[in-house]
This record gives sequence, C-alpha cells and structure tokens, in this order.
Amino acid sequence: MKTDELRAILGQKFHTIRWDDDAVEMIDQRLLPERETYVRLTDPPAVAGAIREMVIRGAPAIGIAGAMGVALAAQLALRRNAPDAERLVKEAATMLAQVRPTAVNLAWGVARALEAWDQAAGMPPAERVEAVIARAEGLLLEDIEICRAIGRNGAALMPDPATILTHCNAGALATGGYGTALGVIRAAREAGKTVRVLADETRPFLQGARLTAWEMARDGFDVTVIPDSCAASFLRRGAVDAVVVGADRVARNGDAANKVGTYPLAVMAAEHSTPFFVAAPLSTVDLGTPTGDDIPIEDRPAREVTHVFSTRIVPEGVAVANVAFDVTPARLIRAIITEKGVFAPAELAGSLL
Repeated sequence: MKTDELRAILGQKFHTIRWDDDAVEMIDQRLLPERETYVRLTDPPAVAGAIREMVIRGAPAIGIAGAMGVALAAQLALRRNAPDAERLVKEAATMLAQVRPTAVNLAWGVARALEAWDQAAGMPPAERVEAVIARAEGLLLEDIEICRAIGRNGAALMPDPATILTHCNAGALATGGYGTALGVIRAAREAGKTVRVLADETRPFLQGARLTAWEMARDGFDVTVIPDSCAASFLRRGAVDAVVVGADRVARNGDAANKVGTYPLAVMAAEHSTPFFVAAPLSTVDLGTPTGDDIPIEDRPAREVTHVFSTRIVPEGVAVANVAFDVTPARLIRAIITEKGVFAPAELAGSLL
C-alpha cells in the first residue's frame, strides 16, 4: 500500500507500518520524538529483530508486523524457487511468533498469515504469495477499523470535559493506526468533547514521554507528561476523570497484562474512586489463559534501566530487574472496551464463546 493512500485512510501525517512492494516499512520508534525515520525490512529475521529491539511495539502493531514477516518468508521462498518452501515459511512463522511472549497478538497475527498460506496451497506460487500479502495488509486495515470502533465505544464513557490519564503508548504507534486507549481519546474529541491528556512517562523505555506525547501533540491535543510517581497525587486531588490504558493480553477471567506500572495505577485509581478502563481488541483476549497468573511476563534487557539513551545512570555491577509487564486484576477494572462493545471483565470471555 502506498504511503499517501494509507495516510489518507488513517487521517494522520505518519504511519506505523505498511507493506512496501517487497519489504515491510515501519517507523523507528526508538528515535522518536527527535527523528521521524522509516526503515525497510526485507526478510523475516529483520522483522523479528525490529520487534525484539522495539523498533515497533504495541500488541496490535507487532501482530501486524508478524503477519507481514510471514508474507516476506513466502515471497523469499517463491523467489528462490525453494523446494522446501513449506518448511521455510513455517520455520519463519514459528520464529516470529516467539520473539515477544506476553502480547498474544503477535502469535495471533502470525497464525492468521500462516492460515492464508495454507488455504492457498493449491494456487500457483505467485498467487499463493499474493494471498499471504493480502491477508497481512487486510489485518492492517482491519485493525484501523477495530481501533475506530473501540474509540467510539469508549468515547461514550468519557465525561465532558474530561482529563484522561494513560500509561505507556496505546495509540496509533502501537496499532495499525488511531489507537486503542488513545483511540478512545481521539473519538471523544471527535464527538465534540473537550479532552485533556495526562501521559505517564512510563519508565524505563519512556513510551509515554516519547511516543504518546509525540502523537498527541502532533494531532493537536492538550497533553501533559507527568512522572510515573506523580500519578497518585493527581488522582488524590481529583485532577483525573478516568484512566484508560491498553493491554497486551487479557486472560479468560478478565485480568489484563499491560506495560509495567499499570497495576499500581489501577490500585491508585481504585483508592480514589476513579474509573479505570482497559481498551483492547478482542484479538488480545486469550481464552486459553485462565487468569493473569498464567500470562508469561517478558524480561527486557538491563540496559533499558541502566541507561537513558547513551548515558549510564546505574553504577556498574549493580543488579537490575527489568520486568516489562504487570497484570491488573479484573476486580480493579471498571470495564474492558472492545470493538464489539463494553464489557465487565467477568463478561468478556462469554462474549467470545
């Protein structure tokens, strides 16, 4: 899909990911907000590396990236006229699905692309590859519409005016476009509501300070970045009307895994009687995971804590624990906002059965 065509669909001046003829193009989120740079990746290991190194991040976005990585594997197998194309594509799919364990969308996106590969088994090779590419691009367009639906459903829950606190980045940069938690914020403004955004900085990778603030400011929102440690103070003085966050995996019982720091934010919101919402597509719900205790939690490299960009802030030799996600119990979540409606956490699994 051409850049101008995709941005017209998105209604944005930037895009997160797209298929570019024989490559996957994505914005390098490590360089934001200082530089808006796009990278082209031409093979599955490069896509896997981009997911691992946080060039692209956010559960829906890495699901799309995984699907496009499978499309690259199919394309390369065709070009090489590889007799073992089946093995090459499926090995690439297995590798991509395992890069980051917490977000269920990655394995989901890979599986959707692999399903297209299998379904097209009787087609001529070139048409079979096109079927996989079409599935991957379809997931991108589907995700944009899903985010818009999440936004509409969530906007109705927001007061007017509203000051909304969010954690990490669950916006256009974390999805195909528009966003989940930030989609709610965008849709609230589109509905004519006055919206102010408080963005937790989100240590240690600073997704709130770097990414949420960048895309909110770029889209003309009133956004203020606050240190993670200030959230309780804002909640205590009644300066927050709602907390809206995304999710990387929602367990069958409604427990939700999101960027580390979300759980204490939910505890603080409950203490101050502030509604806490999770905005996520139904693809994030994992019926095979009974509770949050069963969600695999990723450990990230120590350098993300020991350094801020190139500057070391932790003494040499000091141990570091860099847990990337935490789990918010369902009892602390007012509702889960999806593309199909708004559900109490305990009701969500039933909506999928």
